[in-house]
Amino acid sequence: MPTPLLPCDGCGQLVDSAHMSCRLERLAWTTRFRPIHIQALLLAGITPAKSDDFLYSPDSPFEGEAAAILQAIPLSTEGKSRETVLTEFQKLGLMLTHVLECPLDPNLSEQETRALLEKQLPATIFRVRRSLKPKRVLLLSSTLQPFAEKLHQANLGCPIFPVSPSAFLSSATVSDADLLAFRTALSLSNISFI
Repeated sequence: MPTPLLPCDGCGQLVDSAHMSCRLERLAWTTRFRPIHIQALLLAGITPAKSDDFLYSPDSPFEGEAAAILQAIPLSTEGKSRETVLTEFQKLGLMLTHVLECPLDPNLSEQETRALLEKQLPATIFRVRRSLKPKRVLLLSSTLQPFAEKLHQANLGCPIFPVSPSAFLSSATVSDADLLAFRTALSLSNISFI
């Protein structure tokens, strides 16, 4: 008898118990480094599939999305344990979260992915307003660009950057101008870089 699939509240996909277990583990990792007062919430679209790319993963090198964010801040990882880097990230008042809190099935089409993002957006908006309550939100990743205007109109209770309906760090090659804009938005949160 096949295991029944249930909808995941973190991503909207129909999933098995192993998926749910991984989601709870990622939530525990993230919660461990959640700042008491979030100066800047870095909001990305989809949780990376590789644990090395997931910022809060406890036992892997910083690669992909995680490395790009730390480099953009800039927060050095050289000679530091993963826990030290994440503690410094936390002390800056930074938190990373995703609209889709789980990696997606790689067989999903672009339309299916967009539909899941759109479906999860209201829950994300609710979580930002009621639970996270950041001083500002910085939109990251190209997957959020189609939803940037909705997020700007959502009355999150804080400023959203970039001001124009787009997103920071939305391509593999980030321009110097984009990095400067990202760092300026962070500095508005009274974040002093380490």
